[in-house]
Amino acid sequence: MEIIKLFRKQFENYKGLGDRTFAQISDEEILWKYNEESNSLAVIVKHMHGNMLSRWTDFLNTDGEKDWRDRDGEFQGAYANKEEMLCQWEAGWACLFKALDTVTAENINTPIYIRGEEHSVADAFMRQLGHYSSHVGQIMYIGRMIKGKDWKGLSVPKDGSKAFNKAMFSK
Repeated sequence: MEIIKLFRKQFENYKGLGDRTFAQISDEEILWKYNEESNSLAVIVKHMHGNMLSRWTDFLNTDGEKDWRDRDGEFQGAYANKEEMLCQWEAGWACLFKALDTVTAENINTPIYIRGEEHSVADAFMRQLGHYSSHVGQIMYIGRMIKGKDWKGLSVPKDGSKAFNKAMFSK
C-alpha cells in the first residue's frame, strides 16, 4: 500500500532528523532549557515516548489514550543521561513502526479512537505525523540554540541554496 510506504518514509525522515540532532548533543545538554517555562530535549523525548506508546500499543482494539499513560508526568523530571533518553526515543519509534507494519488494505479505514474521538487508521497516522514533526522541529531548534556556531546543519546549508539546487538538478 503506497500510503503506508509514504507514512513510513516521512516518519523515518523525522526520526532521522532527531537522531542527527542528538548526535551533536552531550549528556548535560539534553537538560538545557531556554527558560523555566521551556521544555528540554529530554522532556520532549519523554513526552513523545509516552504519546507513541499510548497511541500505538494495541491501537486497533483500544483507545489511543491509555489509562496507564501519565501525560502530565511526561513534562516533569528528566532522564538520568543521554543513553537513557535515546533508549526511550528508540522504544517509542519502534512501537510506532511495529503498529505501521500491521496496517493492511483491509484495516486502513477501520475506525479507531483517540480520547474517544473516532479516526480512520490512516487519519490517526496523519494526525501523529503532524504531532511528531512539530516536536522534531522543536528538538532541532533547541539543538541549534545549544550548539550555536558549532551546529552542523541538517538540510540545505545557509547561503548554499544555489549550489544545492545545482547538484540536485544535475542528477
